[in-house]
Amino acid sequence: MKTVLCVDDSSTVLLSLTAILSKAGYGVEKAISGEDGLGKLKGSVKPDLIITDLNMPGMNGIDFIKQVRQLPNMRFVPILFLTTESQQAKRSEAKAAGATGWLVKPVNGDELLNTIKLVMR
Repeated sequence: MKTVLCVDDSSTVLLSLTAILSKAGYGVEKAISGEDGLGKLKGSVKPDLIITDLNMPGMNGIDFIKQVRQLPNMRFVPILFLTTESQQAKRSEAKAAGATGWLVKPVNGDELLNTIKLVMR
């Protein structure tokens, strides 16, 4: 079973992602902040994909991705942004940090799952 690490400070978003991903057959690990997500990655969590928010208290999503890309076993794991932001400048900054793709909230389940299939090939 493929595992997805979902990093978001919104419990509602985490619940929604968990429901969609679990129903589609993915294992789900949740983190409530960039720091929490990094801690899990440095521990025993080895996801096949990471979905992260951009705007979170403490470490934002771009800083989180920069830190993740420094971890030896995380260099090629796909990372999707799921955020309310849609500006091209933010997208470019995210891509430069190592993001694989970008989805704007709210995202429907089919769009999310189709994007996941594309990046996890």
